[in-house]
Amino acid sequence: MNAPLFKQMMKINLKGISNYAFGSAFYILLMFWLYPGIAQNTGALNELMSALPEGLMNAFGVQAGFGSMEAFISGEYYGLILPLLLSIFSIMLSTGLMARLVDQGSMAYLLSTPTSRQRVAATQASVLIAGLLLIMIVTTAAGFIGYALFIGDRYEFDGSRFILLNVIAWMLFFAVGGISFFVSAFSSDEKKALGISGVITFGMFGLDMLGKISANIDWLKYFSLFSLYRPSEIASGSSDPVLALVILFLIGLAGFMAGILTFSKRDLPL
Repeated sequence: MNAPLFKQMMKINLKGISNYAFGSAFYILLMFWLYPGIAQNTGALNELMSALPEGLMNAFGVQAGFGSMEAFISGEYYGLILPLLLSIFSIMLSTGLMARLVDQGSMAYLLSTPTSRQRVAATQASVLIAGLLLIMIVTTAAGFIGYALFIGDRYEFDGSRFILLNVIAWMLFFAVGGISFFVSAFSSDEKKALGISGVITFGMFGLDMLGKISANIDWLKYFSLFSLYRPSEIASGSSDPVLALVILFLIGLAGFMAGILTFSKRDLPL
């Protein structure tokens, strides 16, 4: 990794990363602020949810109900909003760090320095990983701030499960980011890279949702990385995500390494 390049690229992309981080933090704080009102009507809400089709509840990750703070945010935020938010972030930043620079000709300036292609690509990958990590750290910190401000001792809150929710979310998008980075590394066209990464990422997201809606097509979810991400099960304590974490880490690592090697060997239109 090239430290000066990393600092410069983080400086360039910090505003965008911060927007996603503070947007995520705001939403988490909103969830904690809303929960006391929700908790007073948990019984009525759970009855309402039980009247909905089981497949629909599974698709949106609310099968844990609203009986705890973790169950509430796992369905309301970690089940849908956060995956969409980080999917967009991963696709946009990975494309901006690689394919956009090649497409606009800016990559030629980076490669004109006495730094190898592998180090340049590894540095760009590090920026994406650091950006995702920063978003999840801010989100986690905001959750504990929200707990202190709005929940206190009134309702149970399992901090370890909340941290685990954020760890598995980060590892999921470490894998998604690795795939998007690989796509961006072999593409010379920004729009093409965006399109391919978008189709892969949101295609997997859609396959996972379809697989959870109906038992007849539940095999579809096994073609998706999102099938390894089960926030409602983590919230209820019924899942041990160690295997999922290992698989997602290996997929992400393979994606980033493949992207770095591909970029170092390809012909570039510079």
